[in-house]
Amino acid sequence: MTFPLVSSLWRYPVKSMMGEEMNTCYITEKGLLGDRAYGVIDVETGKLANAKNPLKWPNMFHYRADFVKPPNVDEPIPPVRITLPNGQMILSTDNDKDTLLTESFNRIVKLSTPST
Repeated sequence: MTFPLVSSLWRYPVKSMMGEEMNTCYITEKGLLGDRAYGVIDVETGKLANAKNPLKWPNMFHYRADFVKPPNVDEPIPPVRITLPNGQMILSTDNDKDTLLTESFNRIVKLSTPST
């Protein structure tokens, strides 16, 4: 009998950005807790930024996102830390996060969650 083996597990707190390797995580009916909890919205179109559209979003994989603390099923999703391609780090709770992301992506964007 063959059993599945998990050798590495990654969570992507912001859709289409690089994510974080995990040692443990909660699995819910929707998948890994915190996976793709945030997204970058193109304000002009109202659509999610997506690495599957490299002409519009050529640098998505140069951004990295990780949670400031691991998500817990009994708590709200924690803030996420985003490392921009220039090495600058911002938090999802920063007042100027959308301005900094807009400057970095060179298009008007906002960081969002399904509840915002």
